Amino acid sequence: MPSVKDMTTYASPAPSPVVKLVRQLGIDTQYVLLGFPLGIITVTLFMTAFFTSLGLVVLWFGIPLLVATLMMARGFAAVERLRIGPVLGRKVPHPYYKKSPEGSLVRRTLTPLADGQSWLDLVHGMFRFIPSTIGFSFVVTWWAGAIGGLTAILWDWSIPRPPGNQDLPELLGMGDSATTRIIFYFALGVFFAGTLYPVVRAFALLEAYFARALLSGVNELREQVATANAAREVAQQQKAAAVSAEATALRRLERDIHDGPQQRLVRLAMDLGRAEQQFATDPDAARATVAEALTQTRETLEELRALSRGIAPPILVDRGLQAALTALAGRSLVPVELDAPLAERLEPTLESTAYFVVAEALTNVAKHSHANEVHVSVRRNNTGLIVSIADDGVGGASVAKGHGLAGLDDRVRAAGGVLDVDSPAGGGTRLTAALPVQ
Repeated sequence: MPSVKDMTTYASPAPSPVVKLVRQLGIDTQYVLLGFPLGIITVTLFMTAFFTSLGLVVLWFGIPLLVATLMMARGFAAVERLRIGPVLGRKVPHPYYKKSPEGSLVRRTLTPLADGQSWLDLVHGMFRFIPSTIGFSFVVTWWAGAIGGLTAILWDWSIPRPPGNQDLPELLGMGDSATTRIIFYFALGVFFAGTLYPVVRAFALLEAYFARALLSGVNELREQVATANAAREVAQQQKAAAVSAEATALRRLERDIHDGPQQRLVRLAMDLGRAEQQFATDPDAARATVAEALTQTRETLEELRALSRGIAPPILVDRGLQAALTALAGRSLVPVELDAPLAERLEPTLESTAYFVVAEALTNVAKHSHANEVHVSVRRNNTGLIVSIADDGVGGASVAKGHGLAGLDDRVRAAGGVLDVDSPAGGGTRLTAALPVQ
């Protein structure tokens, strides 16, 4: 079943840089202009409510008032987080507030007093007027200078000029003609218009970063620490899985060598020793012993080749994963339907892990599943490699410790992937490994 629907979308053309600049200028301007009255409102409300509540604490009326002030600060902070999103170009996450514990009404009511983020919201409401006032002054000045200067020719004639009253161009020694005044004011308008965007942008970011530091900075730092801790735990789990998978592979290789090639080599040495003794007394028996020793040698070589294929088969290194899986499917004792349309080579570690997953799964199918056929699928998507092995056997497989697939799960987790096993009793087994591509 496909996980992504096929659909045709028609994307609208991206706006030009000029349109984006004008749009951002409008966003920044309204942010700063609206921030000034909001700053006056919040400083008046919060300063009055805060100091009034402190004065009434001795009468116990101040505590509910202080709690109400903190809750009001949360509301204004929520509005500000929505406002600074378009300025910064990203959504500002809602921070974590301390939840009210189960208990009496008094404990639930006093919870905001113990919440650090609520106090930061209050501090922002008290002092936001400082960057708001500074930004408002500069933004209004630059907009007025740009609009007034560029339109000087439209309003210069309407200003009365009594005798003895000198304009700025006259004070600068530029003359008192109307043409001189209009050129001078137009030049000022060009200067203000040319620097309007960087000035407005700078003060909008000043106010927005001040708000972000108090309203979401602590929460973002907490999330960064949590993300770092989670990444460290994942790295530790991958390291432990890699060690476990390596130890399991070494134990298995040691067992296979001990049970197979080592026993054959011991028998080969004994047969050659017996043949050496028989050459003097019974040449025919010696030749028969040597022939049997040659058979043992060939069988030993076949077992060693099989063991080497389980570690890193030469075809995987030379020709890639698709060719190696094709050869693996051809040697399987259970008929395999292979679907692995891989047109390009992958990372060696990824190819080795994918090959190991399929090889181990086919080995388990042959030993335990009593299946009639197996379907193997290896697909590449945007995030990684999806390896799926499904059989029609008896089911009952598990990745729990002590089962045959535990080592395979360690191998997949060591590569940063995830292994899933769906194996109901009597319903066959589907093993799926998702391996990330770096």
